Amino acid sequence: SERMSFSEKDRKVQSKAGNPFPVDTAQPLARAVALALKAEFGSTPSALKTVAQLTASNERAVRNWFEAKNGPSGENLVVLMRHSDLVLRTVLGLADRQDLVVAVGLASLRRQLVDAVAAIDGLPPAPE
Repeated sequence: SERMSFSEKDRKVQSKAGNPFPVDTAQPLARAVALALKAEFGSTPSALKTVAQLTASNERAVRNWFEAKNGPSGENLVVLMRHSDLVLRTVLGLADRQDLVVAVGLASLRRQLVDAVAAIDGLPPAPE
């Protein structure tokens, strides 16, 4: 069988011509993280800035994550998981760890309930 290979010159010519390699938009991790980022942070320019600041990444890279052109590095993915329960649950779901997805969901729900009770307790008393 004949193997197809590119010489060093072919790669340089392709690069210089500005022909980007085809993007595999079928990457499940990139797509899943993009959906989670949009749901968690929104799709506004300020959302991109927020995520860029959290991960100490440039906004162009972050925009590529939001557009699922590519996914964040492992290091940046860990940072995103630290700041977003939705990203964390997404990654756990991709790892087929539904048991942990449920646990994270319960922890998140508990935090929301504690916040709601604190808000109720901070309201002025209702007139009788």
